[in-house]
Amino acid sequence: MAVKMRLQRHGSKKRPFYFIVVADGRAPRDGKFIQKIGTYNPLTVPATIQLDRQKALEWLNKGAQPTDTVRRILSFKGVLYLKHLLRGVKMGLFDDAAAMTKFQEWHNEHEATITRRNDEHRNKQRAKKVYVPIVKKVEVKEEVAAPAEDNSAPAEA
Repeated sequence: MAVKMRLQRHGSKKRPFYFIVVADGRAPRDGKFIQKIGTYNPLTVPATIQLDRQKALEWLNKGAQPTDTVRRILSFKGVLYLKHLLRGVKMGLFDDAAAMTKFQEWHNEHEATITRRNDEHRNKQRAKKVYVPIVKKVEVKEEVAAPAEDNSAPAEA
């Protein structure tokens, strides 16, 4: 049985919201799944990702294959880097404490980068000029009509 980590779509038309699930590769996209490990909302700026790192790491170690989008999400959240570090521990390159220190350093740097990007985005949104239509003043000249002649008086001959 091929186990995949993939997105399961929810939400209404043109308003996507996804669950990150572990499912049998033969199961339908929105059908039966083994375990839900997180959520992904692409509509927010920046996209909101909730992920249980431990569950994702366990499934990766069991051999679950992530789809391309889920792989990007796992990479963004540091799960793939953590898997890489733990493989180094298993090979004897360094101990578990050193691996966790490296991961914590990466995590702190990554969070600082995300915060900086969010601040830049917010400042850019504030600096955008608000569209104000240009209204040209048009001078209207009133034509003064000549006084009408009084034709009501009888004509004298």
